Formats: sequence, structure tokens, C-alpha cells
Amino acid sequence: MARPLILSAGTVISTPFFERLAPARAAGFSGVSMFASDYEAMEAAGNGAAEIRARVADAGLVISEVELVSNWLRGPARNANHPRGLVALLERLTPERVIAIAAAVGAKGVSAGDMFDIDVGLDVTAERFAALCALAREEGLHVALEFLPTGRIASLEDGWRGVREAGAANGGLLVDSWHFFRSGSSLELLASLPGEAIVSIQIGDAPAAPEADLDHAMSHSRLLPGTGDFDLAAFLAAIARTGTAAPIAVEVFSDVLATQPMAAVARACAAAARNFIPAE
Repeated sequence: MARPLILSAGTVISTPFFERLAPARAAGFSGVSMFASDYEAMEAAGNGAAEIRARVADAGLVISEVELVSNWLRGPARNANHPRGLVALLERLTPERVIAIAAAVGAKGVSAGDMFDIDVGLDVTAERFAALCALAREEGLHVALEFLPTGRIASLEDGWRGVREAGAANGGLLVDSWHFFRSGSSLELLASLPGEAIVSIQIGDAPAAPEADLDHAMSHSRLLPGTGDFDLAAFLAAIARTGTAAPIAVEVFSDVLATQPMAAVARACAAAARNFIPAE
């Protein structure tokens, strides 16, 4: 059976959630991710969780994860390079709130990361990740820990330490190619991980030279898989060696893609992914 292919919310951030569903399915995706803010927008428009679940099911899709719990590491922030509106949103979306949304819409799990370089030790990170996983476990959800090069959990090594020391059966890594290569993480370490350590995978591309402002590039100028310089073939080969069955999502935050029709973006993302993920 082919590995599930997910269209990440960040790739189609400018398109309302319901309008993503049919084009995603037509392009061959088996699921989508959702921002917690997508849910809030639909809720404000009078569309509750039951309607969301029905519309997703009618489209023949699943919701892989609700993104992003970013305020679970409490402490002084050393990275203030984010728009005020985004900071306010992430502060409002507590772990309890995001987990409740994910449970309500029938998602498989939630993702978590640190965008603010919170000044705590990695031992504290593991303890707090374990606590987050305990909350999610009550709702039957997994937690995918995403490392970001501008945050406290900056590399695959940091993320794996957090997951390993937390020891939560429903906790694992979200391995994103953009963060992987921009953090200088190790393909050897990636290939050595046990398959159950990885619960989510995201692919996108970028030029070889790191951008001057990684925070901005992360959210505005990623490239479709295969149109940049990342060695995605080696990245996915290393992941395959772990034996993980985690789905692969296309996540391409891009101001350029945001100006294009949703259906065209979905087709381009699916075609780009299939260059690296042939049907099994």
C-alpha cells in the first residue's frame, strides 16, 4: 500500500479550509493537516466540529494533525523575531485548546514545537514534552515534536533526545526537510532512529545557502520539492531505513504559491512529491 500523502495547511494557508478539500483529494492526497486557527475561523462562521468531520469524510480525506502547540515550554523567550499577531495567536492556543480541537475534528494527533528559543534546558524540554503527551493521550492523540533551527529544540539531535527521554508511547518526531537541512542535522542519525520514533514527515525545498533571516524564510519562501538544492532523495532514503510508516506531507510556506489557484498548487505539490515517493 502506498504511504499516505498529506497536504499541509502551511502550503495552502491563504485558502479557507473547506476549499482545500476537493482539490487535495483530486490531486491524490489522502489527508490534510489543519491549523488551530483554521478551526477558529470555521467555528466563528458557524461551522462546528461535526460539520468539519463530515466535510472531511465526504471528501475522502483524514486530518493528520492539528498544528501547532508552541507555548508548552514556559520560560524566557530569546527569539522575538516574529510578528505580534502570530505571537498572540500562539500564546492563545494552549496545549489544552489545540488538543481539544484535534479531538473534536477527529485528527490523528497534534504537532508541537518551539519557535521562540525558550531558555530552558533539554532535560526540562523532555519533562514538559512528556506532560504534553499525557494530555494528548487522554484523547487518543499522538504528539509530533518538530525541531526548528531558530527554536530551543533546534536539531534532530535535540528533538530525538526530547522524545527518547520523555518515553511517551504516543510521542514521536516530526521530521521536516526544511528544518532538517537548515539545522545541519545528520543523515546518519536520522537513518539510525527506530521507526516508531517518527510519527510525521514533511518535505519542502530551498536553496543551498541559508537565508539571512531563517524565521522569515521558514514562513514565506520555501520551494516545492525538487526545485531547490536539498538532497531530498538522501533524506527520504534515510527515513526509509528507519522502517517508519509515518505519512509524508508536502509543506511549502510560500508567498509565491499563495497567489496561485488552490487546485494548481495541490497538483504541483502532489506531482513534486511523487518524484521522490513513487507509488508502492
